[in-house]
Amino acid sequence: MSSDAPDLTEAPCDAPVVVSDVATVVRADNAGIMTLDGTNTWILRAPGASRSVVVDPGPDDVAHLDAVLEVAGEVAVVLYTHWHGDHTDAIDTMVARTGAPARACDAAWCRGAEPLADGEVVEIDGLRIEAVHTPGHTADSLCLLVEADGALLTGDTILGRGTTIIAHPDGALGPYLSSLDRIGEVVSSGRATRFYPAHGPVLPDARGVVDFYRAHRLERLDQVRAAVAAGAVTARDVVERVYAEVDESLWPAAERSVEAQLEYLRGE
Repeated sequence: MSSDAPDLTEAPCDAPVVVSDVATVVRADNAGIMTLDGTNTWILRAPGASRSVVVDPGPDDVAHLDAVLEVAGEVAVVLYTHWHGDHTDAIDTMVARTGAPARACDAAWCRGAEPLADGEVVEIDGLRIEAVHTPGHTADSLCLLVEADGALLTGDTILGRGTTIIAHPDGALGPYLSSLDRIGEVVSSGRATRFYPAHGPVLPDARGVVDFYRAHRLERLDQVRAAVAAGAVTARDVVERVYAEVDESLWPAAERSVEAQLEYLRGE
């Protein structure tokens, strides 16, 4: 995809945006500090096929689900990148409205089907979607590779703008750094050149994004080390030093992220 990839954030909420011959996105009207412009619900379908795959239907909002299903038509399966409510709140409504099974990494977020195994390929009418387990943002986070589209659906593991949170205790930095390495391997292999995130715009430069994310994490980790060396004891102490430039409304989330970093440093 070229640098003129459609900006999903410019379209009105619940208005479909065609991203490729395979992918269409409908953005939910649930913007916020943690959800950016809202949750991107992805509808995937092989060209000419009648059945679709829906990824992260998001909030249990009638207008949003109506818009998603208008695009989706017959839904073969609904996939979830992780358990957070802005992705999963509509899970049972989707089952009721479509009859389609729900699948995720964690069995708690499956309905009528088994959990997605790492490396498993879901094939619907010729469209192949590979599950890539990428824990870190949450323990159950996964990405979905649509190689025919050259795209990796990254959930909240990589966002379309800024960087994601690693919130202790469900989030863990060690696994997250390993997941970035794994995503980097997928990109280096040429199987994915762009990212379809669950929040924010499409990212056409997958390699550059992975490099930025890793550099950012390591830079923050060095800052936390320095804060501890300077006398910071609690996560709040660290946040006041390292995240001083961040809006204080985000400090509670930053504290959870720092807890994950401190846990990582204890294991070094």
